[in-house]
Amino acid sequence: MIRLSQKPQLPPLPARVDAIDLARGFAIALMILSHTVSGLLGIDQVPDWGMVPVHLITKFSSSLFILVFGIALAVAFLPKAGTPDWPGRRRKLMLRGIEVLFWYKALTVVEMLPMFTPQDIVATLLYQRFAIWVEILGFYALALLWLPWVLPLWRRLPLWSRLLAPVAVGASSVLLERHFHFWGSETLKALLVEDLDHYTWGQLARLPLVMMGLLIGEAVLRWYGEPSSRRRLVACLAGMGAACLAGFAALSMGEPYPALQAVAQNVGKHPPEVPFMLFSVGGALVIMALCLLGGRRAATWLKPITLIGGDALRAFIFHIVAIFLVLRLLFGAWQVYSYPQVLGIGLGLILLTSGWIVLMRRFRELSR
Repeated sequence: MIRLSQKPQLPPLPARVDAIDLARGFAIALMILSHTVSGLLGIDQVPDWGMVPVHLITKFSSSLFILVFGIALAVAFLPKAGTPDWPGRRRKLMLRGIEVLFWYKALTVVEMLPMFTPQDIVATLLYQRFAIWVEILGFYALALLWLPWVLPLWRRLPLWSRLLAPVAVGASSVLLERHFHFWGSETLKALLVEDLDHYTWGQLARLPLVMMGLLIGEAVLRWYGEPSSRRRLVACLAGMGAACLAGFAALSMGEPYPALQAVAQNVGKHPPEVPFMLFSVGGALVIMALCLLGGRRAATWLKPITLIGGDALRAFIFHIVAIFLVLRLLFGAWQVYSYPQVLGIGLGLILLTSGWIVLMRRFRELSR
């Protein structure tokens, strides 16, 4: 029986949950497809049939990526939060954050080289402006620097407060974004709650998704190991996802196609608005449910996707370098190919990214 006063129940899992890697892999694969289209062709050149349904589906990516981030924190680190060896694990997470921060800045240069002056690039590196395609890596880096300090607190909270926290943080973020001036600093506002003029992922604006991921991760630790409880967990996540998508459908009743077009064109993505988030989170929860349902068998069948999810940072680095440094800068591939051709390049890039990860792993094994 679940009691609202209970602390997180975190039994150890006997093995790595491949379904988490698979879900993260889907998030990055959809991201690669979206970045290829926008980076080599431009959203304004996408035909209607490409916006809905093809490009529309990629809108699940960002929410799924952040949800899986929270799930992975819960599964891999939350059981150890507050234990004697936690300082070492906290340091490991923060060092990972510094590594990701380095690659965020390096890939900012890679992204901007084909399009901007050195002065613009330096201003972006100094947080005077923001890039676009690599900004989610910036969110991930900053989150890894401060979240390890609050995970022990999360573990001590009763269930009712953990359930209430995403709602409270989300409402606070909206109020701050709309009514607080942040001492005149657009940069601070963008980093915390997002700003309409900057394509950023705010720490507070997206924290509710991380918290949802922590809650799902707790459920995975508690129920994933037993088939009947796993099915109930899958049904719960699928039901939540379907409810979000139904909410989006209700809001767009009467004009469903224009609403889908708006989501595909990122209307309401930064700062987050209700229709976009209902669609994006709903799809992310359904994908997460399907990955948990498929489990290790699905992860094996879809090995290229699972490989990408198991080495997310290397996959992110590879696809950004391939799109912006190799294809766009060196080969001048900006608006050279048709939309179907760019889609083919994106799908090929997903497979190349998986192959690159296999090659790097093999190289490390031979170097030992």
